[in-house]
Amino acid sequence: MTSSLILHGTALSGHTHRVELFLNLLGLPYRRIDAPAPVRKTAEFLGLNPLGQIPVLQDGELVLSDSNAILVYLAKRYAPGSAWLPEDPAGAARVQRWLSLAAGEIAFGPAKARVSARFGDTGMPPELMQRLASLALGFMESSLERQAFLAGEHPTLADLACYAYVAHAPEGGIALAPYPQVRAWIARVQALPGFVAMPEH
Repeated sequence: MTSSLILHGTALSGHTHRVELFLNLLGLPYRRIDAPAPVRKTAEFLGLNPLGQIPVLQDGELVLSDSNAILVYLAKRYAPGSAWLPEDPAGAARVQRWLSLAAGEIAFGPAKARVSARFGDTGMPPELMQRLASLALGFMESSLERQAFLAGEHPTLADLACYAYVAHAPEGGIALAPYPQVRAWIARVQALPGFVAMPEH
């Protein structure tokens, strides 16, 4: 059944990368279909995701959008009972806390700053992006002083959801030098068996 997995996205999208990374870490075969902005406006793509956003995952007849939702699906479907998404209430809540940060401060801080630097004005004030990035990175730094990964001592979906835009924050002018624990965490994620990098260009 895994041969039916199709991922629609782009190579430079951190949202796509977090799904692609998890697929590789799980050893699941899949096919990636490039979906740049013009493609996302077509009727065919909008039939997959009416919001016109990437990534989109097709698993047979099932169509899923939203990168964090896709991560949860893959964990439940292909790695049930694994440490990627804890079953205990406290562990699940810790992971969800970071998924929310990935969709909030990280998305509107380092991710927006990167988009602004690479692709043009996002409409967000640069000082707001910097402030959100500092808030997110400071929170990560203090959390990682106590544990090896974001939600505990082992990697979870929390790390996959936050990795790409934090690791590539310097592309948006967000310095990682003040955050040694974050930089050490980035190295630990990159050392995971099956890790694949998001290209810089």
